[in-house]
Amino acid sequence: MFEATQLSTRSTRGVLPRPQTGEPTLREAVLKLWPEIEWISDPGLREQVTQTWMRAFELSPLTADDLNQIPFTLLVPHCPTTFMEHKRCVVHIARKAADSMKQFMGNALSIDLDTVIAGAILADVGKLLEYEKANGKARQSKRGEMLRHPFTGVALAMQCGVPDAVCHIIAAHAAEGDLVKRSTEAYIVHHADFMAFLPFKNLGK
Repeated sequence: MFEATQLSTRSTRGVLPRPQTGEPTLREAVLKLWPEIEWISDPGLREQVTQTWMRAFELSPLTADDLNQIPFTLLVPHCPTTFMEHKRCVVHIARKAADSMKQFMGNALSIDLDTVIAGAILADVGKLLEYEKANGKARQSKRGEMLRHPFTGVALAMQCGVPDAVCHIIAAHAAEGDLVKRSTEAYIVHHADFMAFLPFKNLGK
C-alpha cells in the first residue's frame, strides 16, 4: 500500500527536484510526452493533469524515456507497441469519437470534451506505479500486484485536485469499471482504450 509520505494530500507544487544543468525539468518532460495536454481548454484542469503526471514520475521507478520503449501491456507477449504510442492513440480516438458524438447526438447526450481528453490522458498514469524495469524489461512491480493502475491512478489524480468526473474515468476505464455505472465520457475512453488493445490479442494466435 502507499506510504503516507509518498501520497500525502498536501500539494507538492514548488518542491519538485531541481534538474541538473541541461536536463529537462519534470514539467518539460511531461509536456514533451503529452502535447495533447494543450487540447484541454480549461487552464486549471490542464495544470491538474500536468501535475498528476509529474507526481507519478516522482514516485515511479520509470523515466519519461522508458515510456517510449516499454510495451503498453504485459498481457501480450512481445507486444510491438510502446506505452506512449498506445496512450496517445487512445487520446486521439477518444477525442475524435467525442467530437462525432457531439456532432450527431449532441442534442441527446451531453459530452464534456475536456473531461474526455483529461480522462484519456490520465487513464493509465497509475501504470507508472504498477510497472518497473528489471534487466531492461518491463514487469509488474510488487505494488502493482496489490494495486492495479486504476486505483493508483485515482490516488495520484485526487492528490492533484483532479475533478471527480475525470477520476471516474480513470477508475472505470478498465475491467473494474464494469462494476459501476459509467458516465458518457467514461464509456468513450473505455471503448477507445479497448479498441487500441483488443486487436493485439490476435497477434499471439
